[in-house]
Amino acid sequence: MAFIQVTILIFVGITGTAVVVTRNPIHQVIGLSFYGIILGLFFFILQAPDVALSQITIGAVVLPLMFMLALAKIRRQEQRKSSSGHPESARGA
Repeated sequence: MAFIQVTILIFVGITGTAVVVTRNPIHQVIGLSFYGIILGLFFFILQAPDVALSQITIGAVVLPLMFMLALAKIRRQEQRKSSSGHPESARGA
């Protein structure tokens, strides 16, 4: 059992590091989702299924979805701003 725990813990470290060193925000969100799944699996192996279910629900589904929606909104605003030809500061907003 300890071998599985150590292996999953190594995967947690690898996926966490991958999220931090990735520069593309979309790839970071995808990595964050994998990190949530791996962390949920780690909690399940540690015999905490309620914490694992919460981690998978929030860390692998809800949080990445919120980030993707925020990124989509930011990109829409940037496209609107660039297509209008007026910088945000010139409009007085």
